[in-house]
Amino acid sequence: MTTPLTHTEQPTLSRRQLLQACLVGGGLGVSGFSLLRWFSSTRLTAQTFIGHAATYEADFALLIRHGLQELGVTPAEIKGKRILLKPNLVEPHETLSHINTHPLVVRGAVEAFLHLGAASVVVAEGPGHRHDTLLVLEESGLADVLYEDRIPFHDLNTMEGLTIRNLGSHTKLATLTFPRLVQEVDWVVSLAKMKTHHWAGATLSMKNFFGVMPGNYYGWPKNVLHQVGIPQSILDINATLKPHFAIVDGVTGMEGDGPIMGTPIQAGVLVMGRNLPAVDATCCRIMKINPQKIEYLHKADQWLGPIHESLIEQRGESWRAVQTPFALIPEIPAHQGIRLG
Repeated sequence: MTTPLTHTEQPTLSRRQLLQACLVGGGLGVSGFSLLRWFSSTRLTAQTFIGHAATYEADFALLIRHGLQELGVTPAEIKGKRILLKPNLVEPHETLSHINTHPLVVRGAVEAFLHLGAASVVVAEGPGHRHDTLLVLEESGLADVLYEDRIPFHDLNTMEGLTIRNLGSHTKLATLTFPRLVQEVDWVVSLAKMKTHHWAGATLSMKNFFGVMPGNYYGWPKNVLHQVGIPQSILDINATLKPHFAIVDGVTGMEGDGPIMGTPIQAGVLVMGRNLPAVDATCCRIMKINPQKIEYLHKADQWLGPIHESLIEQRGESWRAVQTPFALIPEIPAHQGIRLG
C-alpha cells in the first residue's frame, strides 16, 4: 500500500509568493525549513481536487469520477482492483448530516470506482464511541444504501488483527494492529467528514483512520491511541497504513466543538486527492484554518506529503473561491492560534 508522490527540483516562487509563505501562511518559517533548504532541496508535491456540491442532491458518482480523472486516476489503474472505502461513522444520527460521512457520498464513491472497473468495493468502519457498530450503520442511513446497492460492510472493531511494525515512530508503540481486511484489498480510501476537533484542531482524511484500528485491541474510544497522543497516533497510522486516496465530505461540515458536539456548516464541497496531508491542508484552508498550526499536518509536511500551498497543484474549484470559515472555540486549547490569517 503506497501513496504516489511527485517531486520537483527547482522552485518557481515569485517574490510575493515567498513573502506570503514566510509572513502570512507561515509555511517556511514555522515548518523548520530554512530559505536555503527551500531553494536547494527536492520537495514533495501533490494535486488536490475541489468539487462543488451545494446539497446532497448532487450527482456524487459523476463528481467523484470527474475528480478522479482530473487527478490522473485512470480506468487502467483501477481495473481489477479491490477497493476499501472507510467512511466516518461516529454517532447513530441519520438526520444530523454534519456528524457522519453522508450515505449518498459513499454511494457515489462506490459507483465511481465500479464504473472505472474495480473488481469489488467494500465499506468498513470501526466506530470509536459506540460498541454497537450495526446500530451506527443502520441509524446513520448508510445501511439502507449498502443494502440497496449490495455492497458488503465490515465491522473493523471486531475483526482479527494483523500486527506489523510501526513505521511512524511518533508514539511509543513499536507495532500497530490493523484489521486483516487491509491486507485483502488493493486500495484503501478515506471517506472522511470535514470537521473541527476538540483535541486535534481539525479532523479530516488522516484522522479518519482512527476508525480502522480495531476496538477489540485499542478500546473505546480508541483509548490506547488517545493515551499515546492523538497527533502522534495519526502520523503513525498513516505512515504505516499508506492509504491510497482521500475524499472529504464537506458538503455539510461540522464547526465548533467537533467531532460530535459541534454545529453544522454548509461548505458545499468534496475535496479529493492521492496524498492525504495535501488533501487535509487544502481542507484546512477552506475552513480558514492554518494547516501549519495543526500539529500532525505540521509534522507530516515533507515527510508524508506537502502541505504548503505552492507545492499543491489545485484542480477543480479554487480553495479561495469556496472558503467557508469554520467557527473555532477560544476556550478549546486545540483551537487557539490556528486561524488562517
